[in-house]
Amino acid sequence: MLDCPDVLPFGIASVALGAAQALCVALPAAGLPGWLGWARGRGWALVAPLSIALVIGAIAVLPSSADVLTWVALFGVPLGCALALGWAAHRALPPLAGLAPALLAVVWIWPHELGGELARIALIAGSVVTIGRLLAGGTPLVLLKAGLVAMAVIDAILVFGHQLQQPNAVLVAASPGAGLPQLQAATLHGASLGYGDFFAAAVFGAVLAAEGRRQAPVALAVLVAGLVWDLLFYVVDTLPATVPVAVVLLVLELTRGATGHSSHPSSPAARPREGSRPAPAP
Repeated sequence: MLDCPDVLPFGIASVALGAAQALCVALPAAGLPGWLGWARGRGWALVAPLSIALVIGAIAVLPSSADVLTWVALFGVPLGCALALGWAAHRALPPLAGLAPALLAVVWIWPHELGGELARIALIAGSVVTIGRLLAGGTPLVLLKAGLVAMAVIDAILVFGHQLQQPNAVLVAASPGAGLPQLQAATLHGASLGYGDFFAAAVFGAVLAAEGRRQAPVALAVLVAGLVWDLLFYVVDTLPATVPVAVVLLVLELTRGATGHSSHPSSPAARPREGSRPAPAP
């Protein structure tokens, strides 16, 4: 959910957050380690739609659950970012994983300064890249795409039905306490973008990577779609930022179907595991 109550729709903060979300489409690489083969399954496709429905429902019923989520984010987000820098993202190198603790330190020391806000965005983006690659490597892609569309539909219903704003405000305001950093949402000079919005973009990017498709042009399309979507800020204060991601996904699928292109493998079983080699010719 993108919230920009005090900035222009094409203001610096809104554009920067949109660019960070679009970058999550371009970053994920493909492949699942062989030792995780046991975790493959169709049920992972439910992670996207359930992530928003269950989190918002839990906070609405029990606001203190937001505090639990801040602790989950405090440990999970830096770890996920380290994995992205060392493995899950394009051009990842194991030594780069050491940047994650440095980014966490920046957020901790300067939580409300520009540097701290940008470091928080980088940590969140890295963590969702790792999750996206893992999901795309272990889930039938057609089901994962359907889950992303369902997530956007649920997000839109909750936002435009004014059922998401209050629980989301509780989540954004929640803190693990003791001066520890908040990593459950990205904020930038009055604008905010939820973790789920970055997550949706990263899963989409990971699907593209698993299909062997070019991610950079699609990331640009997501950015443009998001900026056009932001025009609605002239009439509303909050928008479901998963919608532009789902729209680009649907347009891409419809375009591929209309042009008669052959489909890419939609099942993890049909894709090689990370590090596998083709069988030698007889």
